[in-house]
Amino acid sequence: MTPLTYLFVPGNRPERFAKALASGADRVILDLEDAVAVADKAKARTAIADWVASLAAKDVERLLVRINDVTSPYHADDVLWLQRTCIKRSMLSKCESQEQVAQVLAHMPADSSVLPLIETVRGVLAANVIAQADRVDRLAFGSLDYLLDLDLPGPGFALDAAALAITMASRAANLPPPVAGVTPELDAGQVQHDLAHARALGFGAKMCIHPTQVAAVREAFKPDAQTLAWAQRVLTQWQQSHGAGVIQVDGKMVDKPVLLRAERILALASQSL
Repeated sequence: MTPLTYLFVPGNRPERFAKALASGADRVILDLEDAVAVADKAKARTAIADWVASLAAKDVERLLVRINDVTSPYHADDVLWLQRTCIKRSMLSKCESQEQVAQVLAHMPADSSVLPLIETVRGVLAANVIAQADRVDRLAFGSLDYLLDLDLPGPGFALDAAALAITMASRAANLPPPVAGVTPELDAGQVQHDLAHARALGFGAKMCIHPTQVAAVREAFKPDAQTLAWAQRVLTQWQQSHGAGVIQVDGKMVDKPVLLRAERILALASQSL
């Protein structure tokens, strides 16, 4: 199933790696970028490689490494290091072109993939092209860095417009809905509020910066009891109609698009358990 939760863990904190993997997050992002001081970059790569070598293949499948962007003096070392690891998923910071994705993949095994992190105006403007690059998992929105790039005082229309551009690019490329940015606050209510807003803009997952946020995000993805019951009624009555094409549920007409919506709700409920 498509991952719902992506948890960051600093690459220079190996004592947190196993805890992150045990957090319930669908994906764990081992960070070589913002969370790691310059003096610790090399040590972080070594720590990650040593830990990953001890893992079962099913656990390695849940891992991504966020590498430094192509303008960073640490990017070249990151991609050369990728060649020597068994990790097959990378997150590219501040991705701004299809060529940048291809350059990273050139240093990874043939069955690897990249999750471009869109964090700049140039990245948003190129989102349609980036989304259609070979071996892109899905897009993610680095909303905090985007605020900085456009010198925005805070969330608002400009941020929402960029978010919507990313979700539309994802849909046009037949990618899964993109991953929403992090919530700096650890408060579960704020995390769930931010996810609800992101969901209204078409996002289908969220990045987390603390294990407690993982549970909050998963809970927020669960359909409420009323919605779940409605979806089950739609599915049950549709099956009983033996392909009637259009049925009536709760006094409203239900056709195929409504059925598909009900099926998505039930699938999401199952995944969020």
